[in-house]
Amino acid sequence: MTHPLLDLPPLTAERFASIERGVADLLATRQDVVITQGEALLPLEGCIRSGARPGSTALNVVTGPYGTTFGNWLRDCGAAVVDLEVPFDTAVTAGQVARALAEHPEIDFVSLVHAEAATGNTNPVAEIGEAVRAHGALFMLDAVASVGAEPLLPDAWGVDLCVIGAQKAMGGPAGVSAVSVSERAWDRFAENPAAPRRSYLSLLDWKERWIDAGRKALPHAPAQLEMLALEACLGRIAHEGLSSVTARHAAAAAATRAGAAELGVAPYVGRAAEAAPVATTLRVADASLVVAKALAADPAVPVAAGGGAPTREMVRVNHYGTAASLPVVEAALTALATALGAEPAAAVAAAGTAWTATLG
Repeated sequence: MTHPLLDLPPLTAERFASIERGVADLLATRQDVVITQGEALLPLEGCIRSGARPGSTALNVVTGPYGTTFGNWLRDCGAAVVDLEVPFDTAVTAGQVARALAEHPEIDFVSLVHAEAATGNTNPVAEIGEAVRAHGALFMLDAVASVGAEPLLPDAWGVDLCVIGAQKAMGGPAGVSAVSVSERAWDRFAENPAAPRRSYLSLLDWKERWIDAGRKALPHAPAQLEMLALEACLGRIAHEGLSSVTARHAAAAAATRAGAAELGVAPYVGRAAEAAPVATTLRVADASLVVAKALAADPAVPVAAGGGAPTREMVRVNHYGTAASLPVVEAALTALATALGAEPAAAVAAAGTAWTATLG
């Protein structure tokens, strides 16, 4: 008996390359794109271990738990690390980054998370990119949570390494990711004797065996189901239109914040401009209890405790991918109202009004 998920023809090099081109189109990039066969931590670690080395100095911007992870990897590589930490309920500013660069002229690598889904903030990458470009450092951006949810223009913003994943706003699986790589980044990798080679973390292997070889033969068997899912994600975004997808995520964020206000729950990220459109984080007295009650009321709602240190006081409402919809937001608000012992009608009404106003 045949099975549609098991009995598939091999994924050809031509089709793999066409999916790469789709990712490049999504990012509006002219740089090389490497699709990596695993969750986005794979290319993120690969970028750091290829770009950082003893004798280098990295500015690591910490606006959430992933920034902490990047700092640990950078130190493991022997780099001196300057951590620029800001409270998780806000965003870093370009001015803060520029000052850190001026105080440490030896910095040659900058790592930043665009949107932190775990804490619900987003950072002004375009302005930060200007500061990094003026300084001359290599710029790595974790855009896993932002791609598809908000504007993302790595070439225009001077991003040398832009890592994305399919599992959030793109609406796909967690098992496939990609990174756009600038010529400056490739040169940096090639000059680093400690850069991974003959390794699953090696981006240089992909460049030499796939890109430089003309994309004629794949270095190893790809994760076929995940690649087909990524292709489907790209097709769905193209069909809806990227601007419509990002607008839908913005509307979901505005609707959630408006509904939460009616419930008397404050947003964890105070300024809406600093709030990520993939997830809204809320301040509560006992997050685990609120989440448990909300899920008991409706097990399907995308509600969870926040990530990192603020877990006890943070509830996260995820609204990315297909969950960036008014019905999902309304269901989440209704479940939260039940958990808080409140009536949901006013919250649901406010969410609808905000949704409509955001979409115009």
